[in-house]
Amino acid sequence: MGTGEAIFLGLVQGLTEFLPVSSSAHLRIFGELVGSGDPGAAFTAITQLGTETAVLLYFRRDIKRIVLAWWAALRGAYGTDWRSRAGMPTGQPSDRDALMGWFIILGSVPIVVLGLAFQDAIERPFRNLWLVALTLAGFALVLGWADRRGAKTRRLEELTPRHALAFGFWQALALVPGVSRSGGTITGGLLMGYTREAAARYSFLLAIPAVFGSGLFQLVKSVGDFGQAGTPGFGATLVATLVAFVVGYVVIIAFLKIVSTFSYAPFVYYRLALALVVVLLLLTGVLEPVSAPANA
Repeated sequence: MGTGEAIFLGLVQGLTEFLPVSSSAHLRIFGELVGSGDPGAAFTAITQLGTETAVLLYFRRDIKRIVLAWWAALRGAYGTDWRSRAGMPTGQPSDRDALMGWFIILGSVPIVVLGLAFQDAIERPFRNLWLVALTLAGFALVLGWADRRGAKTRRLEELTPRHALAFGFWQALALVPGVSRSGGTITGGLLMGYTREAAARYSFLLAIPAVFGSGLFQLVKSVGDFGQAGTPGFGATLVATLVAFVVGYVVIIAFLKIVSTFSYAPFVYYRLALALVVVLLLLTGVLEPVSAPANA
């Protein structure tokens, strides 16, 4: 994988990670189209570290507040004055931030368990482009239906343990390329009655432990393998990750403004169109359903 291809795939990752269109599917498809082959699950997971770092930067105040509240609660300072003990402003609901920390942990359990259980399938069979096209189209219909039928009345402050776990199972569907991590959690949130913005914000927060855990796991696992056995080199992976960080930060700002105002219909139509294009490219032999890993 050359520098130009790495920059392009980093751009693709940054543009699609937070949109309900599946960044892993886009990397799988466009990696093939630019001649790099399938970048692989490891490359996808590592480049997502860039986009999730953008999440940390954008939501840094929220994350700091949640972490400090959760830690204070864990240490037994869960009372009316725990904010002052943590050096934070008082006069705000003292339990919601701490609870959000627990909810994020609870919601992360499904993807951790299922990710480990289906690790081999995630790295090979799930990346078949026929399956990717099917999930792009099928989940587009689910997203569109949820956006039309969802009550959109619940705020994030109304999150419950049962809903937090349910969000986690919806997120875990993204282990199959074509579903979309944000698309899964947002769809689940809409079906549970949450507003578009609430579902989107929680999808950002819930993705942090899952993506960082997966990315760091793949990074450690890939040490010594970069550029070997047909895998992207370390330099190319680093370039793609940095590009994904910069682009991803801009996309977060735009996406949160979009979902507060408009429906998800454009994303539904886009997913259906992309699925159709992939099917046509498969039928004409431009794309192969199963690809060897990308060349170094």
